[in-house]
Amino acid sequence: MNSAAGGKETLMKTIIRATDIHKEYKLGKNNFVHALRGASLEIKEGEMTAIIGPSGSGKSTLMHIVGVLDRPDRGEVWLLGERVDNLPKNRLPKLRAAKLGFIFQGYNLVSTLTAMENVALAAEYAGHSRRESLEMAETKLSDVGLADRTRHLPTELSGGQQQRVSIARALVNNPKVVLGDEPTGNLDTVTSNEIIEMMQEINQTTGTTFILVTHDQEVAKVCDRVIHMRDGVVLDEGESIATSPS
Repeated sequence: MNSAAGGKETLMKTIIRATDIHKEYKLGKNNFVHALRGASLEIKEGEMTAIIGPSGSGKSTLMHIVGVLDRPDRGEVWLLGERVDNLPKNRLPKLRAAKLGFIFQGYNLVSTLTAMENVALAAEYAGHSRRESLEMAETKLSDVGLADRTRHLPTELSGGQQQRVSIARALVNNPKVVLGDEPTGNLDTVTSNEIIEMMQEINQTTGTTFILVTHDQEVAKVCDRVIHMRDGVVLDEGESIATSPS
């Protein structure tokens, strides 16, 4: 557990609640995959939480539904006190841009845009002006240690640097929650540890809630809580340092 336990004892508000989530994908005429079979979880404000489980356990599907990137077939998802699984589709992009940040294993950067332009794009989607977005992007890139790489294209950056750009993009709108899908999956051990430490520092200094889907036990070790999944259900939500005895 990390050293922020004492500081997080007061952050007990539930920021995300998913209840009895079911999701089925059709692969063929009579071929279905039951990705989620009644998964439920709660995330407290300010927590850094890992979701782990074997391939096919449903952890990425659950993260996508919690992040309003996909809809459940059944169940409810609540974000910041608002039910979001049944919102009209035209409301979802603005909701994601304002409240959520995303970090992906493959970085998902636009190859023809510079680091600063990639980050600024997320701010523009949230309604900021071009000038303001570029200023915000420059600040966030400096925060993640890339002040001297703002005008570099993704192909001119290392994997670790590209993931730092991705993290800056996730943070540019000061989201309440950042969701990461295998954020260290494409990185070597040294770079992975640097990224983990940076996310942990951001979590501790800003109170931003992190939910990280991962196979990496080093990522899980620094998290406040580890949620275990298998066969589309949550087996164990773990014990948060915010509620564990001192």
